[in-house]
Amino acid sequence: MGNRGMEDLIPMVNRMQDAFTAIGQNANLDLPQIAVVGGQSAGKSSVLENFVGKDFLPRGSGIVTRRPLVLQLMNSPTEYAEFLHCKGKKFIDFDEVRQEIEAETDRVTGANKGISPVPINLRVYSPHVLNLTLVDLPGMTKVPVGDQPADIESQIRDMLMQFVTKENCLMLAVSPANSDLANSDALKIAKEVDPQGLRTIGVITKLDLMDEGTDAKDILENKLLPLRRGYIGVVNRSQKDIDGKKDINAAIAAERKFFLSHPAYRHLADRMGTPYLQKILNQQLTNHIRDTLPALRSKLQSQLLSIEKEVDEYKNFRPDDPSRKTKALLQMVQQFSVDFDKCIEGSGDQIDTAELSGGARINRIFHERFPFELVKMEFNEKELRKEISYAIKNIHGIRTGLFTPDMAFETIVKRQIGKIKEPCTKCVDMVISELVSTVRQCTKKLAQYPMLREEMERIVTQHIRDRERDTKEQVLLLIDIELSYMNTNHEDFIGFANAQQRINQINKKKAAGNQDEIMPERGVNDRFKVIRKGWLTINNIGIMKGGAKEYWFVLTAESLSWYKDDEEKEKKYMLQVDNLKLRDVEKGFMSSKHIFALFNTEQRNVYKDYRQLELACESQEDVDAWKASFLRAGVYPERVTEKEGKSDGGEENDSDSLMHSMDPSWSVRWRPSATW
Repeated sequence: MGNRGMEDLIPMVNRMQDAFTAIGQNANLDLPQIAVVGGQSAGKSSVLENFVGKDFLPRGSGIVTRRPLVLQLMNSPTEYAEFLHCKGKKFIDFDEVRQEIEAETDRVTGANKGISPVPINLRVYSPHVLNLTLVDLPGMTKVPVGDQPADIESQIRDMLMQFVTKENCLMLAVSPANSDLANSDALKIAKEVDPQGLRTIGVITKLDLMDEGTDAKDILENKLLPLRRGYIGVVNRSQKDIDGKKDINAAIAAERKFFLSHPAYRHLADRMGTPYLQKILNQQLTNHIRDTLPALRSKLQSQLLSIEKEVDEYKNFRPDDPSRKTKALLQMVQQFSVDFDKCIEGSGDQIDTAELSGGARINRIFHERFPFELVKMEFNEKELRKEISYAIKNIHGIRTGLFTPDMAFETIVKRQIGKIKEPCTKCVDMVISELVSTVRQCTKKLAQYPMLREEMERIVTQHIRDRERDTKEQVLLLIDIELSYMNTNHEDFIGFANAQQRINQINKKKAAGNQDEIMPERGVNDRFKVIRKGWLTINNIGIMKGGAKEYWFVLTAESLSWYKDDEEKEKKYMLQVDNLKLRDVEKGFMSSKHIFALFNTEQRNVYKDYRQLELACESQEDVDAWKASFLRAGVYPERVTEKEGKSDGGEENDSDSLMHSMDPSWSVRWRPSATW
């Protein structure tokens, strides 16, 4: 390939770049190019303007370059500029070029400092430039301004990585000389993606602004932080020169004079300055294109063959072919089945990090919602005593009984066991609701086929509803089986032999307050075992005392503690859970949080001078999870409809006296197991 062929390499890649940008494939191809990276105010824009010899880039404070600018310099007898998005329009006035860049940036990103990875393609024709293509990337920033998101730094970094991680991309790392090179944003990125320094060209700006007595000689001689392609120093116009409209040609002449007159850089003057940088970039990009062209050509040919093969398949394609329709339909149905299975089993390709979904929500129903519904059945002990009294009297009839009849025991216990039918069927309803919701989630991929999506949802949902009836019948059958026979020999049945011992233990607890004595099955370690940790907001603290505030809470079987933060070093308070219950609290008009409260059953203050401690969560799911954890700690919900049992004194006295004459086991309250 002769010299003319070498000169045509860069324009050829430019045409490819324009073509791929027009079809939206620019970011997916590894074309040879030079990406300009650096921190804000490092001097990137001044370097590019010096190449062109015109002021054409936006300037200002904060982030000015908010979209990648693909700048294609073409040597030509005439001087003008063209944008890819304004085909056919030639810009002679470069002030209009700046205005068009600003307008096109705002069109995509908005007027308040937003960023976008969609590039702007600008081609500049001039007799004063060498053929060269550079991609000017946004400067790295730390602090968001305007309406920028809080993660603006990571967004800009991700955008840079889209370009500089490609092996065919050379990096022009621009760093100011008046700051520590070890802290250079550009060199940090370059070191990360190009640890050997093979693709990085260093540019040192603001050499004229260094402190007196200091210089960048070691850097420019490639002794400090060496790069394979070396460093080149440039001197840009100062802000005063830019405001004073100093001519760029005069600035380049002043730059040349600076290097020739400076004692530290005099021996490097021929390898410094903007004209030398432009020449080196032209040579290196041309050589880089020449080196990467064979691999690029091979890749494009393989992609072309693949596309041609796909096109051939559609040459004889008939949209009304029944076999193709059937095949496509079966594939979509099979994919729905796979997605639904993965969503329930929790092995999907895309894991939702924002909220619970699919099988996780069903798991929460079984382990949090269902136990909570069971405990909400807690009955009124006075009412139970009356029911037992009436049952025994009615069974004895006109006789005076000496012993408690078994029939009375079975009648009362069966009524209590029968009460769990309602929460069990409610649990089935909740699971069915989650399954139907999961079906709708999995059919979103069929949005382009609305009729198919609707029919698939209908068929699958109907199948789930059919199974719902069978499931409820099985659950109720299981409860009926339990009701059909009372196994008093079971190890969990207290019975007469152990009842008196249990009552003595309860009395001992009231006297000594020692929980270890009345619960031998719970070890000392279990008392301090953490049940749950998490952030909660104490909601009912007045504004004069600091207002609602978020703390890190730790719940054990014995206590509820809260700390300043999750390091758990500064404990704010510890509350014993004995005699505590919880109730729901309606959230305020201006509040978006969900609230529940802890209160003392003995009408004592729970926390300082507060009768109840209101705790707030971000979602109802969090509230349900905390309620389930409190159940494990023995803190039960308040009964919604609690009868006070205001019968006359005679009946109540008769009931109490009768209770003392019964088996001691009857005085132990029955409740569902709370070992979930």
